[in-house]
Amino acid sequence: MNFGLSMPVVQQLPGRVQLWEIAAGPHEMLTVARAADRLGFSHLSACDHIAIPQSYAASAGTVWYDAVATLGFLASATTRIRLLSHVMVLPYRHPLAVAKAFATLDHLSGGRVILGAGAGHLKPEFRTLGVRYEERGALSDEYLQAIQAAWEHEVASFNGRFVQFRDVTVAPRPRQQPRPPIWIGGNSRAAVRRAARYGDGWIPWMLTPAEFGRLAAYACQVRADGGGAPLTCIAPLAVAADDAPDAIAARIAEWTAAGATAFHVGVVHRSLEHLLERMAMFAERFVSHAA
Repeated sequence: MNFGLSMPVVQQLPGRVQLWEIAAGPHEMLTVARAADRLGFSHLSACDHIAIPQSYAASAGTVWYDAVATLGFLASATTRIRLLSHVMVLPYRHPLAVAKAFATLDHLSGGRVILGAGAGHLKPEFRTLGVRYEERGALSDEYLQAIQAAWEHEVASFNGRFVQFRDVTVAPRPRQQPRPPIWIGGNSRAAVRRAARYGDGWIPWMLTPAEFGRLAAYACQVRADGGGAPLTCIAPLAVAADDAPDAIAARIAEWTAAGATAFHVGVVHRSLEHLLERMAMFAERFVSHAA
């Protein structure tokens, strides 16, 4: 069972961000990344917002590190841990730009990229970027297919409703073949269908094990109907600041019974030192290949 880690600092949500994160910089981020790499966590994540409207600043915050730049920075200081965008908002960027950025990162990192992608939800941000919010689902479905075409074919062509290209090459080529894995975020049935049809994994957020179980079963059914390989279902595992290992184990068992085949772990902490201690405790108990 793989356990990935939600990076601190990179998204600073009011009411949840710790004081040390607000003042943190490259040194603290590298300390966490190197520890996660050494302890055997499977991936690190960075999220995606381009421009937070002031009307959402009180709830969403304004500090959201760029996912590709951040993951590239962390890649240079790690050796084995995978690099996940959780999640890249697909409609915000031309699919060839996304394919280029993540292919480059995969090439430079030795094949460690996971493209986590979603349709987005912040309507004013869509308006600011000149993207039709109402078309975000259709855009996402088509962009995923276009990205895969650019990754899987050295000379690629695509003819869709929103994007067309012919006989183009995106290079450097991704190290992973035929392409890096794609995990789809979102808790709606539309997001689950997107994951089952166009992705390799489904990575929701902030839902109960019961809700996860119902949607995971739906995802597996859609996947089976399409004849695809089994879908990785990544559960959001919250580890409270004072959770004992046995309580965490019980929660892991509950998520696994609901259909989880991997985990994205959010570790609540009070300081950088406390976070590192909690990561070490978790890895010692639950990460089988911890060093």
